[in-house]
Order: sequence, then C-alpha cells, then structure tokens
Amino acid sequence: MPEYKTVTVRSASNPKLRYVVAEDGKMLAIPEGWACLKPGDAAVTRTLKTLGPSWTATKKKGRRTYSDGVWASKENIEKARVSVAEKRSDPAYAKKRASALKQRTKKQSAYEVAFHEAILLWLDFHPRYSAIANGMAKQISDHATPIGSGTVARTERIPIEKRASAAAIAWLRHKTTAYDSMKIARVKGRRRDVRRELARESVQRLKTYRNGGEMDPDTCPIALALKGF
Repeated sequence: MPEYKTVTVRSASNPKLRYVVAEDGKMLAIPEGWACLKPGDAAVTRTLKTLGPSWTATKKKGRRTYSDGVWASKENIEKARVSVAEKRSDPAYAKKRASALKQRTKKQSAYEVAFHEAILLWLDFHPRYSAIANGMAKQISDHATPIGSGTVARTERIPIEKRASAAAIAWLRHKTTAYDSMKIARVKGRRRDVRRELARESVQRLKTYRNGGEMDPDTCPIALALKGF
C-alpha cells in the first residue's frame, strides 16, 4: 500500500486518535501493529528508519515545528532497540563514544570562546566599560551557545559575527526592554517591526558604553540587567 512507505506526516491534534496527516493533507490511519517511538534516543531512531517503512511525525506548537516521534511496526522498534543495545554493550563502542565525546567537548569549548570574543567585538565598548562588556558577553554566550539551545548561535548558515550580533540584540530585547510583556497586535509583520524598533533603541543605548560617556548604573537598563551577575 502506498501509505506504508517511508514518509513525513503531521500528528493528529488529539494523541489518542489513531491517524496522522500526510503532507498532501490526506488522513492516514495508523497501521495495525504499529507504535510510535518517541524522540529521545537518536541512535534507535536512526536504526529504526533503516529497518523498513516508517512515518516521521511532526507537531506544531505556535510557530515552531518539532519532532513527535517515528511510527513503525512494533517489531521493528524492538529490533532497533535491541540492535543499539548490543552495540552499546561492546567495549569498543564505549571507547569510540568516549573519544567522540571528548572531541565534541573540545570543539564546544573552543566555540564558546570564539563566540564570546565575537560578542565583545560587536559590542565594541570603551575600555572604561570592559567589565560590563565581559559580563554581557558571558551572559549572552552562556545562554546562546549550549548544544541544543535552538538559538541563532547554533546555526552555521550565517557567519559567527552575525550570530553574535543577533544573540546580543536578542539579549538586549529581553533584558532591557518591555518586549516580553508587550501586547503586540496579531497582524502580519507587526512583531517583526516591533523587534526592529527595539533593536534600534538598544543599539542607541550602547553608544554611551562605546564612546566612554557617563552612565548612571541606577537607571541604565543594561547596568540593571547585569546587577548582581
């Protein structure tokens, strides 16, 4: 049957319903004997997809689309779990995994340093405010760089300089403006316009720090956001 081939589908709004929605909008009944392997173990998921037909399910929450698991035969799901478990019990696998983890940790540490430096370069604060610049850069980097954070810092589609500026602007928007509590009209493009306006205000606020002018730590939103950090 054509609907048994490997495809990407959308989960039903009610998880108790035994159907999914194909990309063309067609409702597909969950085949008898199938179950859903929920996200959580990428190795098992990858293995499962090599064993036969499966449906990769997605779900939308707000503007974000995320994985909702993979539908496949219960037999294949069990085979995938057993196969991965056997590989993981092999001492050679543990050694290989430890080596890969060490390399990832090293790469992540290097990226965190590079990202921190990129933020400092974008901030371009006067030496008088170097402590504040470092405090900002650390907060931004700590939030944006963790693996799986889903922030702009984790994308490789744009240069690190642009990632750093985007992350800094996002930090300023959330920490120094009323953006999070704003009621924004649900009109196409309005939220984007508000973000752009706040970005201009944020960059304007950075001028004092960049030229070394006087700043009141009791009233400046940036200083207040870093208070106690």
